[in-house]
Amino acid sequence: MRFDGYAVMSLVFMGWLMSAGYLNAAESTLNKPTSMPRTIKAQIWVDNWFALYAGNVLIKEDSVPYNTERSFNTESFTFSTTLPAQLSVIMKDFKQDDTGLEYIGTPHQQAGDGGFIAQFIDAQTNKTLSVSDDSWRCKVIHQAPLNLDECVKSSNPQRVCKSKIDPEPVNWKSVDYDDHSWPHITIHSAWAVQPHGDFNWFDWKLSTKFIWTPDLVRDNTVLCRFTLPKIK
Repeated sequence: MRFDGYAVMSLVFMGWLMSAGYLNAAESTLNKPTSMPRTIKAQIWVDNWFALYAGNVLIKEDSVPYNTERSFNTESFTFSTTLPAQLSVIMKDFKQDDTGLEYIGTPHQQAGDGGFIAQFIDAQTNKTLSVSDDSWRCKVIHQAPLNLDECVKSSNPQRVCKSKIDPEPVNWKSVDYDDHSWPHITIHSAWAVQPHGDFNWFDWKLSTKFIWTPDLVRDNTVLCRFTLPKIK
């Protein structure tokens, strides 16, 4: 094979670049993800409490503790993430103890009901990336009281009331966790949830729905997973 002078000089120069690490650095740069972090605006109303995670990193915890009576409230906040992003949320309805009851020992002793609604908006484009709807997959880990009528009427609910309590699944917040066995969440009407407090502070999108499990009353702690997609 015959090389002219220009080709020889080019090969020598390429060899120098490789020995100096410039080509490897350039290749490494090309292979890196190009997605830049986006600022996401979250708007959430819940009865009664939530905690939002990206992996095991806590993004936001409801400012009002779940065991505070009448703790339904809105939260508006921003956070930064690359897209797509797998997020997880823990939702809890208020209960005084594992019986699932509230106002225990008073004439108002009852089992409360839950409800959750949320929307996630790209702060730069004002594009809605995700809303609470029946695409979310969720799992119940605290159900009580299973014997609702008997429990609510009992003067000794700690003895009478029955519950089903499971631990959080291992690594359920992980991006790689397989949640296909989890059922899709249930959409509820505003009439069923009856949002109180500052729910009307936000301009809720029509696609944003009230969600919970099928049982607003007995299901007290719910784990959910959903995705913020890439911006198209």
